[in-house]
Amino acid sequence: MTTTVGGEDRVMATAQQIVKSLNAPKDVTEDMILIFSSFDNRLSNITHLISNEKVGTRVGDRFEAAEEVILRWDSGSDASRHSLPWDDSPDEVAEYLTAIDEILQLTEDLSLQSESEVMDRAENALQLAMTKLEDEFRHILIRSTVPLDADSLHGSIRRVSLSFACNDGELEDFENFGEDYQETSCYHERGASLGDDLFVDLIHHDAVTELKEIADRMIRSGYEKECCQVYSSVRRDVLDECLSILGVEKLSIEEVQRIEWWSLDENMKKWTQAVKIVVRVLLTGEKRLCEQIFSSSELIKEVCFTETAKGCVMQLLNFAEAVAIVRRSSEKLFRILDMYDTLKDVLPGLEAFFSDESGELVCSEAQGVLAGLGEAAKGTFQEFENAVQGETSRKPIQGGEIHPLTRYVMNYVKLVVDYSDSLNSLLESNTDKSDCLPNDNRDGLHMGEMSPIACRLLALLTLLESNLEEKSRLYGDSAMRYIFLMNNILYIVQKVKGSDLGKLLGDDWVRKRRGQIRQYATSYLRASWSKVLSCLKDEGIGGSASSASKLALKERFKNFNLNFEEIYRIQTAWKVPDAQLREELRISISEKVIPAYRSFMGRFGSQLESGRQSGKYIKYTPEDLESYLSDLFEGSPGVLHHVRRKS
Repeated sequence: MTTTVGGEDRVMATAQQIVKSLNAPKDVTEDMILIFSSFDNRLSNITHLISNEKVGTRVGDRFEAAEEVILRWDSGSDASRHSLPWDDSPDEVAEYLTAIDEILQLTEDLSLQSESEVMDRAENALQLAMTKLEDEFRHILIRSTVPLDADSLHGSIRRVSLSFACNDGELEDFENFGEDYQETSCYHERGASLGDDLFVDLIHHDAVTELKEIADRMIRSGYEKECCQVYSSVRRDVLDECLSILGVEKLSIEEVQRIEWWSLDENMKKWTQAVKIVVRVLLTGEKRLCEQIFSSSELIKEVCFTETAKGCVMQLLNFAEAVAIVRRSSEKLFRILDMYDTLKDVLPGLEAFFSDESGELVCSEAQGVLAGLGEAAKGTFQEFENAVQGETSRKPIQGGEIHPLTRYVMNYVKLVVDYSDSLNSLLESNTDKSDCLPNDNRDGLHMGEMSPIACRLLALLTLLESNLEEKSRLYGDSAMRYIFLMNNILYIVQKVKGSDLGKLLGDDWVRKRRGQIRQYATSYLRASWSKVLSCLKDEGIGGSASSASKLALKERFKNFNLNFEEIYRIQTAWKVPDAQLREELRISISEKVIPAYRSFMGRFGSQLESGRQSGKYIKYTPEDLESYLSDLFEGSPGVLHHVRRKS
């Protein structure tokens, strides 16, 4: 049996060798097999043997051709010193990529599995190819990056500028504002908004296709880790550079704690703009880029994006975290609220970007920082309330003008109203409405219907009014005290009416303050002009107009002149900034003084005009007095030198 089998093998081998050596075309080969089969049916099996050998030959040829292409670009050749000619010779690139595909296909189809030596060569060729592609991937990423044009981005930002008088000092130092204080000297530029259609190219469009060609093959070859590392490393550096272009500095917590306020303020403003640009423009573009390049692998797509973006996001969050724990002072409130609003606004987008397990840390950190900024805002607002209540400067404001405290607080409050939505949500659990105002100072307002911030602002204005009442007592001249109160209460009313705070407090609140101003005006007239008017009364002159004592009349006119001139000298230096209030006060004075003076002159002036030196006593006509009254409250001290000529 063994001999028979051995004989058959030799017969089959001989027939196979004959057919193979002739190297005949397919149809001739088939004819020859039919002839052999006619001699011996066993020879019909030669078809299968010849077919398998030809397949093996073709596989080997394909592998060797692909290997040759790859080795041509190996590190030992001249070609390896250059990048693949993507632009200049796309056919060469296509040949190289096809060679990789060929070897991958052969290894995946197990066509080379039976030949261990060839399989080793295939794995070596793939390793060489992947090293080359890794370098190409890095090179294309770097050379194809589009630099961020910050000017065009900032030009697309719609800014909302809100006027706010601020200083570099603490709230307690109001007197340091000085008399040249200008509330328009600086402004708070509230968080800008980005257009929904804002879009930037992060990489030249043509390069995306090339990057995808490489990424697909590296992932297919099992080199996804190396591919992801290269991508993340290059793109991380790009995003870091973008932050630098946007003005975001890398500052440690210690540096943020030590930085001057003006510099911190600038950094906070840049942070607010940068966060919006990063999340809505850069990360959106980066996500789209990852989806285009790594479309063949959902996992790699997510990992690459997270590894690329989280460093940039964490740098922004670290700065915000440092800001949240800096020493609290009132001037920081609006920047903190800007940062809070901005982070709250972009948080859903961040959570969508980092939705996988690898991005949980970023989302958790962002939520923690947002909570920290909210606490910082609440604490800073509380600091402001305490500062207003505790502001005890003892220096009277020259001329009875508007106190810097009033200006600062009202501009502050006016801006606070613009952040009502944020503050209402933050203060909801921290505001006891029953404690906002004393029972006798609620102005008929329904406290239960008020929002938390409305309640707190009402309490704050009550504190301000009480503080101003105390400061008015610093003036030795009671008349000046009332000028000071009129100026300051009117300023408060005007600021309330000129903002959304007016809707909050209502017309009754405004009417009550206007009534206070009228009461202060009446008190001013009484305190300042009663002594002048007492000189124009008939009592103590000694009888009727014809029998009045000339000596007494001279004394009355003399005292009137002295008192009027003293008031003129003092009150021309006083300042009433509001033109309408200034004119109303002058009219009120004129209505009391001029008719009384004209009547007194009409009754008794003739008795002195006929005598010598009458001009010494009757120095002014009613018209003169009216003219001089128009000089009051201008803030420029004046002295009367006028002597009335005898007619």
